[in-house]
Order: sequence, then C-alpha cells, then structure tokens
Amino acid sequence: MKGAAQETPGIGLRSFRAKFVLVVGGAVLFDLLVTGGLALWNVQRLSRDAATEVGQGLEQANQDYIRSYAESTAARVNLLLSQVHSDVGTLAGVLQAQIDRPVRKSQIGEAMARGVPGTVNVVYNEKGGWAQNLPGPLSVVSVWGYLLDAGHNPLPEVQTEIENSAVLDLVAPSLLANGQQKLQMYYIGPKERPIFRTAPYTDQAQTFDELYPGHNSENFWTFFFPGLYESWEQWAIDPQSRPVQKDITQTAPYTDAITGRLIVSFFEPLWSRDRRQVAGVAGADITLDQLAEIVENVRVADSGFGFLAMSDGNVVAINPTGERVMGLRAANETGSQGVTGLDRSLRRSAQSAIANLPLDRDGLLQHVYLNDNGEKVPYLILLKQLQPSNLWVSGPVRRETMQLGIVVPEREIYASLFAAQAGISEATNRILIYQVLALLVSLLFVITAVFAISKRITSGISALAEAAKRIQVKDYSVRVAIPTRDEVGEAGAAFNRMAEQISYHTENLEQLVEDRTREIEGANLQISALNEQLRSENLRLGAELAVARRIQMMVLPKAGELEEIKDLEIAAYMRPADEVGGDYYDVLKDGSRLKIGIGDVTGHGLESGVLMLMVQSVTRALQEAGEMDPALFLNRVNRAIYKNITRTSTNKHLSLAFLDYEGGRLTLSGQHEELIVIRDPGNVERIDTLDLGLPIGLEPDISPFVAIREVPFGCGDMIILHTDGVTEAEDRNGELFGIERLCESARRRYGRNAEEVKIGIIEDLMAHIGAQKIHDDITLVVMRHR
Repeated sequence: MKGAAQETPGIGLRSFRAKFVLVVGGAVLFDLLVTGGLALWNVQRLSRDAATEVGQGLEQANQDYIRSYAESTAARVNLLLSQVHSDVGTLAGVLQAQIDRPVRKSQIGEAMARGVPGTVNVVYNEKGGWAQNLPGPLSVVSVWGYLLDAGHNPLPEVQTEIENSAVLDLVAPSLLANGQQKLQMYYIGPKERPIFRTAPYTDQAQTFDELYPGHNSENFWTFFFPGLYESWEQWAIDPQSRPVQKDITQTAPYTDAITGRLIVSFFEPLWSRDRRQVAGVAGADITLDQLAEIVENVRVADSGFGFLAMSDGNVVAINPTGERVMGLRAANETGSQGVTGLDRSLRRSAQSAIANLPLDRDGLLQHVYLNDNGEKVPYLILLKQLQPSNLWVSGPVRRETMQLGIVVPEREIYASLFAAQAGISEATNRILIYQVLALLVSLLFVITAVFAISKRITSGISALAEAAKRIQVKDYSVRVAIPTRDEVGEAGAAFNRMAEQISYHTENLEQLVEDRTREIEGANLQISALNEQLRSENLRLGAELAVARRIQMMVLPKAGELEEIKDLEIAAYMRPADEVGGDYYDVLKDGSRLKIGIGDVTGHGLESGVLMLMVQSVTRALQEAGEMDPALFLNRVNRAIYKNITRTSTNKHLSLAFLDYEGGRLTLSGQHEELIVIRDPGNVERIDTLDLGLPIGLEPDISPFVAIREVPFGCGDMIILHTDGVTEAEDRNGELFGIERLCESARRRYGRNAEEVKIGIIEDLMAHIGAQKIHDDITLVVMRHR
C-alpha cells in the first residue's frame, strides 16, 4: 500500500508531462508551420511583386525608348523638310527682290541676255506647239503655245518674264550643290504667263507632251495643280486664311514628269509689289526616296520598322517587310490631267487593327494584334506627328500633319522583360526550397527542446498545483520552494506573495469594509451638498441673465418712436447668440436732429451685454446734455467707456459708428462694418469706415483718429447697417453669408418699405444658416428716405 501511494504522484507527473509535451509541442509546431507557410507565401508574393515592378519598369523603359526613337526620327524628317524650305525660301527671296525692285530686275535680265543669250532665246517646236531654249544654259525655260504670238514668238510680256527669270541661273546652281539634295529647282510664272524655268536643263516640254497629252492648250496651273493657285490668291486677300501661317506649300507625293520618280514639290508663292496678287512661284523637288530613306532605315529590336503616312492614312514611305506586315495595298493613280500620286492607304489595310488606327492623336502608343500566317502576333505601334504644313492634293490647300509610325513586335521589345521575369521565377523557386529545408530543421530542433525541458517545467508546476489545493481548503500558511530562475520560479515567488496578501486581507477584511463604508457615506453627503449648491447657483444665474436680457431689450428703440420720424423709415432686428447679446444699436432724437448708432462688443454673453448697456446709457446722457457734434460725441463716449473698462478690469472693447441726420444732410463717423447705400436697383455703394475712427475702449483719447464723411441721402435711397453676425453667419458647409449676399438681398428689395426689406434680408439669412447654431449676435438696421 505504501509503495502504491508513492507511485501515484509519479503517474500524475508523467501524465501532465505528456499533456505538456502534446500541447506545447503541438502549439510550437503549429506556430512553426504557420510562420513557415506565411514565409513561403510572402516569398511568392514578393516574387510576384518584384516581377510586376520589374515588368512595369522595363515596359516603361522600352516604351520610353520607342518614343525617344520616334521623336529623333521625326526630328530628322522635320530637319530635311526645314532644309528644303530654307533653300526654296532663299530662291524665293532672290526672285521676290527682282519683283520688288523693277530696275534691278530689268538690269539683271538684260545682262543675262547679253552674256548668255541661250537663257532668254527660245525656239519654236512645230510638232509640240511650244517654244523652249536650246541645250547649253544652266536652266531650261518652256513657253507653252498659248503664250506665243502668231509668229510663234513669245508675247512681249512673256519675253520680259523669260529675261527677268534668268536670274535663276545665278542662284539655283549654288542651292542645288549645297544643303539638302534636291532633284531640281524652278520658277513658274503667274497664271497669265506661266513660263516654266527649271535647273538643271532637261527635255522638259518633250516629256510633258509624252506624259500629259493636251497640256499645251490648257492653262498650266489649272491643268497640273487645280485649286492651288486659287488658294494663294485667297492668301493675298486674307493672310490669316493660310492653314499653316507660312507661305511654303508642298504637294503629296506624285510621279515626276521628267525623271519618272516619286517626288514631293515645295512651292513658295511670289507676290506683286503691293502684295495683293500672285506674281509667280519659286519651287524645288525632292525625291520621295529621301524621306523614305530616313523612315525605311528605322531599326527597332530585330524586325521593327517605321512608316510615314499622310493624315488621311496614305502611307508614303515604308519598307517591303513593313508593307507586308501591315497588310497594305499599293496602287498608282493615273489620269490625263493633274499629277500622278501614290495611293497606299492604311484605311484599306488587310489588317483590321491597322485600318482602325486613330491618326489624329500625337504620341499614341497602341497594343495591337496582327495576323501573321494565321497567328495573332502582338505588336506595339507608336504614332508621332511631324510639323504641320500647307498641303495641296487636287484642290484647295489644306493643313497637313504627317504621321511617323514605329511598329515593333512585343516579343522582341519585351525580350529583356521576359528574361528578367524568368530569372525572378528561378530565384523564387530556389528560395522556397531553402525555406522548406530550414522549416524542417526548425521542427526537429523544437521537438527535441520540448522533450528536454518538459520535466524541469512540470516539476515546478506540480508544486504550484499542490499549494493551490491547500489554499483552496483555506490553509493560507502554505509556501512553495522552486529553485529555478525562470518564469516558473517567478510564478512560485508570486504565489508566495499572493498567499501572504490573502492571509493578511482575510484577517483584516471586516475592518477594511467598515472603514470604506464610513468614507463612502461621508463622500455622498458632500456630493449632495454640492449638488444643492449648484442648483441654487444655476437658478440665481438664470434669473440674473433673464433680468439682464429684459433690461437690454427694454432700452432698444420702440416701434412707436421710429414711426414718429417723418423723413425716414427705420426698421431694426436684433438677435443675441446667448441670453445676453453684445450688439448695440440706438436711435437718439433731439428735435429735428437724429443720431443713429450701431456697434458690436467683442464676444457675447453677460459681460458684452453689460458693456452694451453702458454704451446706451452714455450716449443717451450725452444726447440729453445736448452734445451732438459727431467727433466730440464719439470721443466723449470713448472716454467714459474706457474708464469703466479700466475699472472693471475687462478686456472688452467695441466697434461703434454713428449716422447724424438733420434736414436731409447725413454724416457718418466712427469705425464699424461697411455702410451699404442703395440709390437704385443697379447702384449699390459700400462705404468703408476703417479710416473714420478707432474701436471704443482701446485708448483714453481717440480724437486724432475720428473723422466724418458726408453721405448723400436722397429721396428713395436706402441704407443698411449691420454687425458681423450677419456677414459671418455660416451654413452647414462653413460658407459665410458674406457682404455680397447681403448687398444682393437688399438690392433685390429696393423700392419696398424698410420693414419689408428687413424681413426679406432676415429670411435670406436664416435660409442660409439653416439648422446651424448661431454663433454671434445678429443686428440689422434698414433706413429708407421717404
């Protein structure tokens, strides 16, 4: 029996230890699994975030690269066009100088005729019906049949045009040899005599006969460039009608009659001396190859390409690979009249995404899918607008903004992005493997540690459990001895202190309860006495405030007093924010003289109300004493109020202004809010009183600051006096009623009697305030001259 009794505690300890190992080990294992799982989840999330951030960064970088590439390519095209514009402008400047200085023009023409006769002498071609100079000079000049007389010689004015245009031989060779490469430069005469002089020399008229039958019997400008000359004529009348505010005009690409190549012509019209008529044109041609070379040499990634398109979608430059990828269909237009152009429109593309590209948005970067042998391949397309120009295409000149396009497969431009994402994924998998291994090692270590310390911990806990049982049976003398210096040892020390405190409080509990009861009863008696005292004080203060409010309202002008005033209608409204207000207004009458006062004490409440009553009493006393001079009256009011404020040691003061009325004469003095005068519905005057006085009660003598101002006040005029409680009243959004709303409310009611105006303004004010608390005293006085 004795042996069995001794084994029972051992069985209990082993059972608790098993529970401890199971619970603590399970909790730690669960914590490790959760922590490890969260770590793995965070690694994956960080991997996704990193891939996203890197992807967005690389995507933005690639897009910025495409944009930068497009801008630099567009700059090259713009530079080419600007150089050609410059060369044409130089030639036009020389020819325009000829026109503006007729003497110089004739002198150069005569010198060229003497020095190089071939430049001005033309020979009639019987087969073609036109005249042209023979080879030898630097330029060829063609004279169409309708510009020849019966003897097949140029008409006199045409011959003069031929001689004067010979200056082209002096200028064109240098311009052709320098600057941007040009196919040819030329001068074309006005519509009445459109001779055609071109450098270098070519079989110009013969080529025209071959390509454009019938041209020799038609006006040159109407036949080849219908609508172009008429546009220039309109510019001479109205320069602002130019689509782009410069004279240079270019054509859409067309087939050159002389070389057979696709070219772009650049014209600059010449003007008569008075600038009211077209006097000819200077021009130059460049091959479309020069523009196409810049665009076709675009290289983005491995197979990216560029294209150049008109605003209507006609592609004028693209390499063969780009033409195939974009599904473009090319066709040449031919006809018997006009020049031949290139038609290769995006709108007729076999690729629907290309056909629907918006061409009116500069810098547009679009993701599209293009069909490549039955596969949908993603592409990036960037459109960049070139500088605008005046463009002719078989009609009036219009504004043209060509588009430079960059097309690149996404799989090529984003190759670095895909590689970076693959690298991040590989690194993530490696980290996950390391995390799993670390988790397994941690689990093994935790299991070993739990078994190792379970015995040490459970022995101290068992001792605490036994001591707790003895406390339960009211054995407060029990103490535990746990030698360990860990949390269990601290728990044993705390248990011992608790046992001591329980023992002490148990022995002294009844005495403590009795002491606490006496203390609570005494505190209750004190609280009851204080409550009774507070009730009495509140009743007394309420009665005093009610008396003060009644006194304050009693001293205000009565309606009967105001009605006795013959010349004026006066209506007033006062509403304190608290039981007692700090606003002041009064109407003092001394025979035919009236003094209308309005003021506002700082703050509101009892002190402000008392100060308001002081002001009313002082002003009434001064009026009874016969003191009605505005400046003296205001200064004496200030002296009396200043002394009372000093005596009462209060920090209050007030703004105060008076209107003195006698025999139709109105005088304003004192500093307060703006005075509003309405003379008719369209005439609202606001009078600032800042320079007419100083706040009352700040200084013992304010006479240096007091000034008076005469205010015209005729029949039908209306004056509004108010305190800041009107203009600073807030709605639920904190917006103030404001002086503008007050003026507008009074202006709308001009012509009504003073009482109606007052009621209307107060209605507008209360509608603005709504359910909001009124934070300041409100006073309004309306005066109307009968």
